[in-house]
Amino acid sequence: MPIKSVDVLIVGAGLSGIGAAVFLQERCPEKSYSIFEGRDAIGGTWDLFRYPGIRSDSDMYTLGYEFKPWEGGKSLADGTAIRSYVTETATEHGIDKHIQFGHKVLSANWSKEQSHWTVIAQLNDGETVQCHAKFLYMCSGYYDYDRGFRPEFTEESSFDGEIVHPQHWPENLDYTGKQVVIIGSGATAVTLVPAMVDKAKSVTMLQRSPTWIVSKPAKDRLALTLRKFLPATWAYRFARWKNVQFQQRLYHLTRTRPEFTKKKLLKMIRKEVGPDYDVDTHLTPNYNPWDQRVCLVPDSDLFVALREGKASIATDEIDHFTPRGIALKSGEELPADIIVTATGLNLTRLGKVDFSVDGTPVDFSNTWYYRGLMYSGVPNLVSTFGYINASWTLRADLIAGFVCRLLNHMDSKHSESVTPTLRPEDSGMEPRPWIDGFPAGYITRSEHLFPKQGPEAPWTNPQILSVEKSFFEEGDLDDGVLNYG
Repeated sequence: MPIKSVDVLIVGAGLSGIGAAVFLQERCPEKSYSIFEGRDAIGGTWDLFRYPGIRSDSDMYTLGYEFKPWEGGKSLADGTAIRSYVTETATEHGIDKHIQFGHKVLSANWSKEQSHWTVIAQLNDGETVQCHAKFLYMCSGYYDYDRGFRPEFTEESSFDGEIVHPQHWPENLDYTGKQVVIIGSGATAVTLVPAMVDKAKSVTMLQRSPTWIVSKPAKDRLALTLRKFLPATWAYRFARWKNVQFQQRLYHLTRTRPEFTKKKLLKMIRKEVGPDYDVDTHLTPNYNPWDQRVCLVPDSDLFVALREGKASIATDEIDHFTPRGIALKSGEELPADIIVTATGLNLTRLGKVDFSVDGTPVDFSNTWYYRGLMYSGVPNLVSTFGYINASWTLRADLIAGFVCRLLNHMDSKHSESVTPTLRPEDSGMEPRPWIDGFPAGYITRSEHLFPKQGPEAPWTNPQILSVEKSFFEEGDLDDGVLNYG
């Protein structure tokens, strides 16, 4: 089989990868490209996850692409609607013709002599193919698609019911009339609880400690009103601007006035669940808002389920599983027919691909993070990681625009490679974690896999839209750090 050669290889056909391809087609029209997707469908996260109630916890006016208005009715959209939006984008722009499905990238080696990556991908039948790419653009997401985070519980094999993980939800699982215990308190758990209460006999969310949860209207009424009077693009841009401003101001408030924010949020929560609910035990986290991600629930659905007694929260620790359910350290036993382990994700760096430069393996934990998208000493490689404190796509769009600007700049310099390179003044930098000040479990469990940040730009990953936007769109690409060859 002949080896395919492209200017740019995009890895991943999810929200980031499809958006990257649109930017590339429009801003670098002379570049050839292909997309390798390990699965057999477009959508990434929104194709993989199929559990009840799957939805975004970011509004679609900011989770959507900057170039394609969101025209759905809900701002906090269902997973199927998001998958359709991504697929529609690919079809409208002809991106689907560039996707190679069932191509799971295993390795990538950069040749300095030939100035290209040799990428090896495995097909569904186990055979492998090669591709030569001058530039490698990783849009493979941030978590392990094959395996969610799944701690082992004492005596879980004794449980007579079914244990399921949301990442691999059984298509034929019938929970009608069943007692369901959901282990976890993150975004997945707070989505599952209200989605399952109408069919299940009982639904209990079992948590070690609470998470900050905030209600938001499922529909953005201002955005829907604007659609009636303005062209779709104008209405979308205004709604996007409005929501970005709100997100940034709220995040700034949580950082500068955490106690004030906590009081306001708790007041809202108490109003939602009623005066008799034990908010202190079950809904008051022991950390400040946005020290970890805040969970959004549409139209108070979780709070309504709690207030009406359709669902409950148990705040305790698991001692062991029993044939009939879960024994807690307090001595209580939670009866269960089905246990859902909504215990989180396993982060993985760059799609678990083995990278090397001239045959020498790249240890990303020994690299420095250039502006949260490139790696010291690694040529012609960009990866997309979105915002943890705002919608993912806001950053993915910025990175896509930056990549196009960088490729065009390389052409203007007649350069075949670009490598972030440490300067003499960068020696002795004090290393910081790749994402700083965000101690969520899925982040801290994976710190050893990821690059280091330095104390100041460009070796930082600020995760702040207002800080990054100006550089990604207009910053100097001859900054003395990007080394062209």
